[in-house]
Amino acid sequence: MIITPSETKTNLYCPSLTAYERRKTITIHIGDLPMGSDYPIRVQSMTTVDTMDTQGSIDEVVRMVDSGCEYVRITAPSVKEAQNLENIRNGLHKMGIHVPLIADIHFTPNAAELAARIVEKVRINPGNYADKKRFEIIDYTDASYAAELERIREKFIPLVKICKEYGTAMRIGTNHGSLSDRILSRYGDTPLGMVESALEFLRICEELGYFNIALSMKSSNTQVMVEAYRLLVQRLDQEGLKPYPLHLGVTEAGEAEDGRIKSAVGIGTLLEDGLGDTVRVSLTEAPEKEAPVARALIERYTNRVPHQPIEPVETCPINPFQYIRRETREVNNIGHLNVPRVIADYSAIPVQNLADLKSIGHFFLPVPDKWAMNDLGADYIYTGKNPVPFMLPNGLKEILDYEQWALHPEKNNKFPLFEATEWTANADGLISEQLNFIVGNIHSLDQNFLEGIRERSNAVLVILSENKHAMPELRRFFYKLVTLKIKAPVIIQRGYETDLGDKLTLYSATDIGGLLVDGFGDGAMVSPRFPAETLHDDKLVAAAAYNNIAFGILQAARTRMSKTEYISCPSCGRTLFDLQETTAMIRKHTEHLKGVKIGIMGCIVNGPGEMADADYGYVGMGKDKIALYRGQEVIKRSVTAAKAVEELIELIREDGRWIEPSEREVLV
Repeated sequence: MIITPSETKTNLYCPSLTAYERRKTITIHIGDLPMGSDYPIRVQSMTTVDTMDTQGSIDEVVRMVDSGCEYVRITAPSVKEAQNLENIRNGLHKMGIHVPLIADIHFTPNAAELAARIVEKVRINPGNYADKKRFEIIDYTDASYAAELERIREKFIPLVKICKEYGTAMRIGTNHGSLSDRILSRYGDTPLGMVESALEFLRICEELGYFNIALSMKSSNTQVMVEAYRLLVQRLDQEGLKPYPLHLGVTEAGEAEDGRIKSAVGIGTLLEDGLGDTVRVSLTEAPEKEAPVARALIERYTNRVPHQPIEPVETCPINPFQYIRRETREVNNIGHLNVPRVIADYSAIPVQNLADLKSIGHFFLPVPDKWAMNDLGADYIYTGKNPVPFMLPNGLKEILDYEQWALHPEKNNKFPLFEATEWTANADGLISEQLNFIVGNIHSLDQNFLEGIRERSNAVLVILSENKHAMPELRRFFYKLVTLKIKAPVIIQRGYETDLGDKLTLYSATDIGGLLVDGFGDGAMVSPRFPAETLHDDKLVAAAAYNNIAFGILQAARTRMSKTEYISCPSCGRTLFDLQETTAMIRKHTEHLKGVKIGIMGCIVNGPGEMADADYGYVGMGKDKIALYRGQEVIKRSVTAAKAVEELIELIREDGRWIEPSEREVLV
């Protein structure tokens, strides 16, 4: 995981890895609302109704603006929709609403050229603006590749000239799933390919003296998304290109809590490093639901400075452009090749009966007289000073505060948690031969302490932070472990108040997920902080929520797949069916398929490309017509919507990946 000294100099992709500071960008002008580092981070979203429905579009834009949306994107798949943008804009202006409009373009340069004369900004996808995707691998020579670039120039230059003439802004927005065959053939399905796809178009703009540009690197894979944005910033600087503002977003994040977690893991990780000038959260929900989530992510950074100082780093000891899990030793079932573990914090929730463990996925079935566990069953339970008064199920191990553990008669089945100072003071005292947890922060777990546990094969660290700039402080600790070549596994602990609402999900996903996508962390403990008067049953409800969030973060960071993943787009004017209803229906029938990834796309634009990571795809291809995919290969075309879910299940069954919902899951 350690890289060479020469490489570390080029791995600095943000102003500071330890002190919060926004990346300096140029200012671009989008109507009357400029974007860039001299201005607040902007919020945007996208309409879902048919663009030809003028009044419906106007009504939806009004709802979006009322919810806090500052820029509104509207799809323009053909010239007729591009023309109708003028009617939508005029209708909004009559109401006194002058929100900047953005035309979303795929495949159709003529629509883009028309829209650029009407609205304040156009978004193009370099993967399909001048290319038609055939999913072919072509062995390009340098000459044939250069010829392709010249062809792109000819198609793209007219739009650039129009934008320059009309003062229209542009977003060059690369999507991981829709890279052109040409890019894939040379660079592969990689963050580098995503960056190069955008730079090809950007270089043309700079040659023509056009700079009113924002850039984006979107993916439904949070690891790829984060790596691509970082690499983009580094390449802009390396090539001497202007520091353009960044539009942040995770494509097809999904719905409800999972969609929020996934968005925060990707977007929040970049915001922590001062990257990002506008945010769009893509949820499979009504568009007015997106802006408040984006706003909650953004507002966390308005008062980030001042924060407690963190020891600076001049070089990055890892490759931030490629996921590699930190190398650790295995301690019990933690670290090395084990999936990250989930520890449920019950230190403030006395366990009174068997049913109290159902909140963390372990429940007792009286009739067969045995324990059962669902896919979100916690691996460990931290009970602090309150030992569980009965024998735990085999799949759940207990952690006690050291003083309580030392007095407990069953030391072999339970494990101690030491404060760092307790561990040091207890150098020759009683410890567990199997597994000891040692909790502290970057200050108490300092270099002297780390050298002392270097060879300990039974020690797992639990790192926490109370710094306002917590994620970078925790990351600084992991940098130290990498530099010192300390191989002890580490559990990431973060505590949050129970009255945060959506912010609990967003903050925890950022703080923990931001570390996981860099390969850091062998487990997570999301700890509830209860008001003094909280009732026992309310504490159990909170425990369930915190446990689900922990598993959701691990899944969103692609480090532990514990449930079905739905890569569903947020709907737009191109959508050919009700995405929210369809996603709910598919989820109802398939949510028990652990680890299976299903893409649910409203149209062919967001079809096989955008669901690049999916195992199976459900894609609208016409009114009441669905195409079913295995990976990126279409298997069945023109399936009626009424039969499509049944046919999808049959496809999964053919591959031997279908299991019937079990009795256990029904009971849960």
